[in-house]
Amino acid sequence: MIPLARLAAAALLALGTMAAAPADSPVDVPEPEGLHTGPQQGYTPPTLKGAAVLDIDGLDRVVAQGKPVLLDVALADRRPAGMAADKPWLPAHRSIPGAVWMPSAGGAPLDPAHEALFLRRVAELTEGDKARAIVTFCHPDCWGSWNAGKRLVQAGYTGVHWFPTGLEGWQERHETAVVKEDPAWAGRAAAGAQR
Repeated sequence: MIPLARLAAAALLALGTMAAAPADSPVDVPEPEGLHTGPQQGYTPPTLKGAAVLDIDGLDRVVAQGKPVLLDVALADRRPAGMAADKPWLPAHRSIPGAVWMPSAGGAPLDPAHEALFLRRVAELTEGDKARAIVTFCHPDCWGSWNAGKRLVQAGYTGVHWFPTGLEGWQERHETAVVKEDPAWAGRAAAGAQR
């Protein structure tokens, strides 16, 4: 039999441990009213108002139902610091097969020209159908995919799905493919300069 004093000490230790848990734990992150403008990496809310939040089973169902637009908004790899400029550097971005990669499209704020380009490109990908299934994703704990989904909800899209476990969640069950940056999005620097 365990002495009462020992049980009380264990209970106090457990309460102390719970109180020391981070305030921004994954279970209590509230949705911001608008887009998240802080760092892109960090705990995200468990919800996205106006969108469906998917786990891998849900994503498999959405993919099986038709051809959703899969929007990968993961940041592009950066050339390693200190790497000589004359050394070849050929990063390969792996993603869900068939995904459209628009690096940094989940950033906030986006300048008006880039936000307009993002929405125009999504309109092209959905063929103007605001009810078509769209899945935004990135990596776990990535606000970029949350923001991309929020932007689409704010623009009146009704088939928005957010896959918060992102590429790593996909890889637990499926193969990935190397994808190139969406050509229309890749030209955003030139498009912004023309406006």
